[in-house]
Amino acid sequence: MPIGEICSHLGIPRSTYYRWRKKNETETSRQAIERKIGTLCQENKFRYGYRKITALLNQEIPINHKAVQRVMQKYGWQCRVKVKKRKQTGQPYYIADNLLGRNFQTDKPLQKLATDITYLPFGQKQLYLSSIQDLFNGEIIAYSIGDCQDTAFVLDTLLQLPSLSKGCILHSDQGSVYTSYAYQQEVKGKGIIMSMSRKGTPADNASIESFHASLKCETFYLDELRSTTTAIVEQTVENYIHYYNNIRIQAKLTNQPPVQYRQLAG
Repeated sequence: MPIGEICSHLGIPRSTYYRWRKKNETETSRQAIERKIGTLCQENKFRYGYRKITALLNQEIPINHKAVQRVMQKYGWQCRVKVKKRKQTGQPYYIADNLLGRNFQTDKPLQKLATDITYLPFGQKQLYLSSIQDLFNGEIIAYSIGDCQDTAFVLDTLLQLPSLSKGCILHSDQGSVYTSYAYQQEVKGKGIIMSMSRKGTPADNASIESFHASLKCETFYLDELRSTTTAIVEQTVENYIHYYNNIRIQAKLTNQPPVQYRQLAG
């Protein structure tokens, strides 16, 4: 039957029916968007705030960040990550000048690198993570996991680096492993220019400090893995680094993951 006849039999105006249908379609659309937001939050283990969830949604449908924020607040889907900071450790032996000067910007890959060590106190024994980050896109290009924070440990990470162009800067803190004779000789042998943070100033190496904080906050603290096995700690770190490099979007990279940003820039 035509809509007009149905409305006539029911004794209601046609405008009432169309108003009801429009409202019903709007409700269905809103529910679909809420489900999509919930799915994205769960897929990313509640590591993303509303801005990054909005960026992911905008790849498919246009939506305002305030609408996304309201939905996430409504259902308690906000980012559950809290940044954990640690104090810088290590006694300096040889100190290089701070050539980076907190200028973390560069327009080419493998021109400015940053390295640091962080604690992984979540397994059956104390582990450490040594990482080297390309400041062009934040990509982790070398890393080592070990139970001894010595010079051999950081040399293992350094030796993973590919061939570097002349003038590449590697920035670290003043830890004794970085100021050691063996490390400095290997750095010079690779044609790398060494740069070091000022003593007690972790902000001078903020980019890789931020990566290490994100790694722990978005895995061990978020999933409450405070006491687990050594194998799980190692696998968690390896999985996160792959996720960070290839999947995790970053606002400063126009909401792309590091590897994709590098590939498109190249």
